[in-house]
Amino acid sequence: MRRREFIVGLAGGTALGLPFPARAQQSAKQRTVGVLMTVAESDADSQKRIGAFRQGFADLGWKDGQNVRIEYRWAAGRVDLIQQYAQELVALAPDVILANSTPVVAALQKVTNSIPIVFALANDPVGLGFVKSLSQPGGNITGFTFINPALIGKWLGLLGELRPGVTRAAQLFNPATAPFYRTFLPEVQAARQAGAASLVPMPIAAAAELGPAITDFAKTTGGGLLIGPDPFTIVHLKEITGLVQQARVPAISVYRPFPVEGGLMAYGPDTADIFRRSAAYVDRILKGGNPADLPVQEPDKFEFIVNLKAAKALGVDLPPTLLVAADEVIE
Repeated sequence: MRRREFIVGLAGGTALGLPFPARAQQSAKQRTVGVLMTVAESDADSQKRIGAFRQGFADLGWKDGQNVRIEYRWAAGRVDLIQQYAQELVALAPDVILANSTPVVAALQKVTNSIPIVFALANDPVGLGFVKSLSQPGGNITGFTFINPALIGKWLGLLGELRPGVTRAAQLFNPATAPFYRTFLPEVQAARQAGAASLVPMPIAAAAELGPAITDFAKTTGGGLLIGPDPFTIVHLKEITGLVQQARVPAISVYRPFPVEGGLMAYGPDTADIFRRSAAYVDRILKGGNPADLPVQEPDKFEFIVNLKAAKALGVDLPPTLLVAADEVIE
């Protein structure tokens, strides 16, 4: 963990106080990039994302251990580790930090207002106060978003196409790690068209609550489940998939591993592509760019995956139009 550097950095206090121009001069001597990932290092999807970042970074001429040093931290979905590693990375005074997920950005924002931060897969950056606007971030933070209310509306629409009897959908999330749903869900509900499924929150504070919540929700006919981005749901995705299968609830996730593990379907941004694109922003900042002037970007590539076996178990006949539209059909 480089504890000595951590202690020295805290004692010196340089990370919080060093102005941006001075940081640019310092980075000419030594380039260091911090990376704080939300989940465990063993997570296959996150390894794919980091691989895309590394490749994109290497394509721009940066080689870890040669002309740049990359410091990684993996928080395993734990809020306490996110906060601890945010402090550790800031204490190292890197030239820029790549921040994966909303809670990571929130933790970093509390401990530095000078180190440039490029986020990958964060949500509602304006509403949560990370940036002033998408076009003009205005501070030390910029990056690439993950989902928005329109995408949640898309999930509702896909559930309705696959299971016309879905009249009520629940959004599963942990308020501590995914606070943006408190803003997103009322927007989706207000914008829904007549006849569309209603949307209700399913806040979960601990893993022990998952089973009772999903089982209780399944007792009501016409229910569907939405599993969106959230460090909590990533860590417990396999458990959630098993519970959904047992409860026979049609569900859609933003994560590809959900249908791979036996869930019904997934629709969401190509996360590896977002990490690849984030390398370009890290590169621009290392070359003197100011995050305040780099617009926040939204996803432009999406993936749709369906699981035929899961559909059969639910008694769902997948429409040919959806099968044709799917990027991957798991049989």
